[in-house]
Amino acid sequence: KQFTKCELSQVLKSMDGYKGVTLPEWICTIFHSSGYDTQTIVKNNGKTEYGLFQINNKMWCRDNQILPSRNICGISCDKFLDDDLTDDVMCAKKILDSEGIDYWLAHKPLCSEKLEQWLCEEL
Repeated sequence: KQFTKCELSQVLKSMDGYKGVTLPEWICTIFHSSGYDTQTIVKNNGKTEYGLFQINNKMWCRDNQILPSRNICGISCDKFLDDDLTDDVMCAKKILDSEGIDYWLAHKPLCSEKLEQWLCEEL
């Protein structure tokens, strides 16, 4: 599914403020990671990254490409490609708990200031 900024803001409201990361920071980070498209798959340095949050198959989920995966989120990577973001959010929070927001490389250079444009006016 290709989300809009406002749709995503609605769905991800529960992440606002989690571990000190605001909703506009998430919206910005997701935009620069996957363009709000749940079907995004990126191959990167021998890892494959899946979905809105670009969660990789080396640490966080399992697919049939990397064995063994640590699979910390205990989930099949293709679950991050569907329209239900419940499992994506659960795993993203685990990543945040363990790695911090810098797991998402776009965050620091692109999403740590001037966040007004990432707010949804309709909320």
